[in-house]
Amino acid sequence: MVFITTMLATKRLELLRQLVPDAMTIGFLIRPNTGETEAERIDVQNAVQGSKLQLIIVEVTSEREFDAAFTTFIQRGAGALFVGGGPFLTSNRERIVSLAARYRLPAIYPLREYITVGGAMSYGTSISDAHRQAGIYAGRILKGEKPSDLPVLQSTKFELVINLKTARSLGIEVPDKLLALADEVIE
Repeated sequence: MVFITTMLATKRLELLRQLVPDAMTIGFLIRPNTGETEAERIDVQNAVQGSKLQLIIVEVTSEREFDAAFTTFIQRGAGALFVGGGPFLTSNRERIVSLAARYRLPAIYPLREYITVGGAMSYGTSISDAHRQAGIYAGRILKGEKPSDLPVLQSTKFELVINLKTARSLGIEVPDKLLALADEVIE
């Protein structure tokens, strides 16, 4: 099972720009030195190249670095936040969402799991659909198929989730166009 959250970076940045069109400086929170996150970094940097956007990349490698990362974003004038993918950031999602709320920084996250803990908006792979696909795979193996004969699967379901309550608390009016694209809107 392959999650292609990094390949969605350009789309996520575009959605963030729709949510916060006046933000000319975007903070990018990332865990460095993994193949997945380095690919995402390149995608985001390429997406802002040639635009008027400024990207502030802050790398975090331990839980102790989150507070300093958000302080850096605010000191350097970030008007929005792009949270990178990967298990380290996802496992710290409650802290990240809490810091984004404290600093009133609108953010886009790679998974809906961030929205269920109070994040504003996410666009990414549906983990529940990925688990369903993994279950089908396991069933095929249990029925006698060889794992080496099975094709590599990629996620096929992506979802845009918006938390209107969080957006309102940040003083953001979510555009109707964005609401129409959403797979789920949490009031």
